Amino acid sequence: MKFIHKTIATGFGAGYAPVAPGTAGALLACILLWFYIQYVGIVDNLSFQIGFIILILITTLLGVWATYHLQAEWGEDPSKVVVDEMIGVWINLLFVPLTWQNILIGFVLFRFFDIAKPLGIRKMEAFENGWGVMLDDVLAGIYGNIVLQVIVYAGIGFGA
Repeated sequence: MKFIHKTIATGFGAGYAPVAPGTAGALLACILLWFYIQYVGIVDNLSFQIGFIILILITTLLGVWATYHLQAEWGEDPSKVVVDEMIGVWINLLFVPLTWQNILIGFVLFRFFDIAKPLGIRKMEAFENGWGVMLDDVLAGIYGNIVLQVIVYAGIGFGA
């Protein structure tokens, strides 16, 4: 069971990156999303967005579960746990046209909010049992999404 927890928590091993594992996890999320939209094709519809939200919710719950079970071995919020970055970057990309340019802008915005932790993001880390690990990145993703929405729908982004 530990293998499953570690596979989920590390984003299939991205968290073992020797440098910037959080960035590696967020980049993996962008790459997985890019390959998925290339496979699916049309993503500007409600059914895609609902499926994307369900993916985010399921992955969030799996991430909380895996992180909770690894805390005794790895501590409260180890850098090799990157499933939270994956969730955050996906939230950041909800409801925007998924062009490669917007994915890149979303990636940068998410990493900014995740690293700087402004506007109460750091307070989310106080939640226990794996939730704090996930919720700070959820909030960083929400803030990044708000900024990305403004960029895209103000005509600065791509595909509006």
